[in-house]
Amino acid sequence: MAFYLTTRHIPGLQHLPLAERMAYLEQAAKRLTTPEKTLLNVLKLLVIVPVFALILRTVTDWTSLLWALLVFLLYPLVVKPLQYSLSAKYINVPENPSKE
Repeated sequence: MAFYLTTRHIPGLQHLPLAERMAYLEQAAKRLTTPEKTLLNVLKLLVIVPVFALILRTVTDWTSLLWALLVFLLYPLVVKPLQYSLSAKYINVPENPSKE
């Protein structure tokens, strides 16, 4: 499985504008298998749950809020590339798009 950090690196989508790339990715995400969807959801939980745990710790230590913000900002850097990589194999882009 190739690892794609952005949608521009996915083969077949490089020449498309962002809106079309996202539409193809959305269609591909709907075709993910149940284990793939489960993996993505578990990964999302592993990133989000610590944020809430750190927010609860702000009662005793206000710096926990900064850590929670940092973890929350890292969410797209961890989850999105894996989502792009799993969805890439389900993307069907026409070879020669007709421009009418």
